[in-house]
Amino acid sequence: MSPTQPPTQPPTQAPTQPSPTATGRLTRRTGIPLLEFERTFRAPIDDVWDAVTEPERLERWIGTWTGDPATGRVTFRMTAEGDDVPDETIWVDVCERPTRLVMRSMPPGEDAPWRWELTLAESDGVTTLTFAQEVTGAELALSVGPGWDYYLDRLVAAETGADVSAVDFADYEPALSEHYRRELRDGGLEV
Repeated sequence: MSPTQPPTQPPTQAPTQPSPTATGRLTRRTGIPLLEFERTFRAPIDDVWDAVTEPERLERWIGTWTGDPATGRVTFRMTAEGDDVPDETIWVDVCERPTRLVMRSMPPGEDAPWRWELTLAESDGVTTLTFAQEVTGAELALSVGPGWDYYLDRLVAAETGADVSAVDFADYEPALSEHYRRELRDGGLEV
């Protein structure tokens, strides 16, 4: 290199998304195994409630629903899964605004209904969302563990103004699967 030429600069790299973290943990309530996840938001509880219940806000990170929840059921479409995903019926078993929501569905191809519970609590301007899904077996847990980490990270991105499309499921599965295998083994479920 001649003394008049500037040194070669390394190519500029685009910033990368942080690697996803497995956050679910196996718990039991009345003997029923659940995977439980937490996310925190610097937002009032009513705002976080709206982010997980209003169709327009849900659509930013997972899907949307139609119908009248007062009837105890709505039709849900997971728009984040693509255009050809079938609608599902979601039964609303408990709705206590703004702290607790319990729902269930019978996804296509499943033998047992899926049951979810969301609880919200606010302290000093920070709202904690705790999400739990019953897991009827290891195969389901290994699938929904990385899936809920993915969707809940999309929720955080949507609510913090980050790029939701930068949260890529390929970064979650199979990368987080070992965490869920350990959780299941340690919790007494066969893997």
